[in-house]
Amino acid sequence: MAATEQNLPPIESVPSLSAEERAHILDLLFEPSAQLHTLSVPLLREKAFPSYYELISAVGMQLTELSESASTSDTQWLHDILGSHPRLGAKKVESAQSQTEQAQLQGGGDEAAKLHELNEEYEAKYPGLRYVVFVASRSRPVIMQDMRARVDGSTFETERATNIRAMCEIAADRAQKLMK
Repeated sequence: MAATEQNLPPIESVPSLSAEERAHILDLLFEPSAQLHTLSVPLLREKAFPSYYELISAVGMQLTELSESASTSDTQWLHDILGSHPRLGAKKVESAQSQTEQAQLQGGGDEAAKLHELNEEYEAKYPGLRYVVFVASRSRPVIMQDMRARVDGSTFETERATNIRAMCEIAADRAQKLMK
């Protein structure tokens, strides 16, 4: 059974799916990204995973390897993948999963403006990165505190690792919801 619009197929069927269907699985778990497709679609064919958690961990390892590479093209590749996540509080969010996850972050004009400013500040301090966090029902003020702390007290390398971890946490949460 292939991945439908909003459901994941049984994990044991993943290696036998078409490249397009495996790419759709990555889109559902992470965010649509041509670079992630190129990096990870072959992995989903070559290896049978016992669970979606293991699949997500393997993709996370691929992303970590890119982050540890000295190659500027690997760095750009990773930043393109990490940048596929929408900005927090963005008005236009493409994936249904991100729309749902960010629903509680919509707020009034002042808070929205502050969140927009924090996004800009984050991206200015960490060029090529976008702030990624597993929202997990936390309120906008709590998320904004985390964002401020990361802008003020983190390093570029730490942020890349934090974003990879957050992407995998988000993907694991999505997998749990999309298998029901």
